[in-house]
Amino acid sequence: MKSVSMNDLEVSAAALDVKAAAEIYKEHGCLVVRGLMLPYVDAMRRDIDLVIQETLDCIDDVTEVPEGWSTANGALLIPAPEGFKRDKQMMCMPMSYDFSAAFFQSAHHPPTLDLVESILGPDIELFQLGQCLVKEPVGGHPKNLHQDAAYFEHKYEGPIGQLNYVIDTDLNNGCLHVVPGSHRLGMLRHEDTLSHLGLNADEWPWEKALPIEGRAGDSIFFHVKCIHGSQPNRSDAPRPVFIHRYRRADDYIVVSATTTENRAEAEKAAAQASKDNQRMLMVRGFRRFEREG
Repeated sequence: MKSVSMNDLEVSAAALDVKAAAEIYKEHGCLVVRGLMLPYVDAMRRDIDLVIQETLDCIDDVTEVPEGWSTANGALLIPAPEGFKRDKQMMCMPMSYDFSAAFFQSAHHPPTLDLVESILGPDIELFQLGQCLVKEPVGGHPKNLHQDAAYFEHKYEGPIGQLNYVIDTDLNNGCLHVVPGSHRLGMLRHEDTLSHLGLNADEWPWEKALPIEGRAGDSIFFHVKCIHGSQPNRSDAPRPVFIHRYRRADDYIVVSATTTENRAEAEKAAAQASKDNQRMLMVRGFRRFEREG
């Protein structure tokens, strides 16, 4: 893969050329649009702060799950690093489109959908109900380099991820790292890590990835097979992000997993997967009827 700099990946929302931005994404498997989510940052910061406090209030009331622990309000916790203030730390927050109006509204942002349409075509649905991740202060979890397709491999193109910074984010508090061009490598083998499925750290050290520092409101788009991850939060404040994912209206998961064990089982049944029961909310275009047989 050729050397790529931030200048090759970034554009400004203030003068967004949708077709040119889409070409950057198609070439590199990732794209940075500075300031794209600024209209929603204040409301999202408010809602995320609320859900963080809710989670802290019930962090001692947990149920063990295969991925770690689930709190009473639905947050996912994972083991905390040595020396952390408690034995569990927050990771995935119970923040979704059916909890936050601001989150749902931001998923329908017209310039974002214009860009997604230039990549996927006219008929677009949301994949899942959105995602909010929080790295706690002073040691918040790293997310090993990985491909999202390890968790949800699709039949066709797969979803475009749009990760959005809620606060200014840099190397100190865990900015996203990407490996431009890695979406062309196909599906790579993952292993179990502290933060679930990840690539082998010796084969894929952080030095192979490009850190994307940014301001609140910046958006990073990445292909489902683009290698990405983030290092620990070493600052004294939480580092939140929120994520939208968009896919073609006819696309669907063929392998869904969170561990190497359940991925191996899911791969055996991949040929039986279908669009049935995988229809999600349309945000642009129309879902066309396809007769079976």
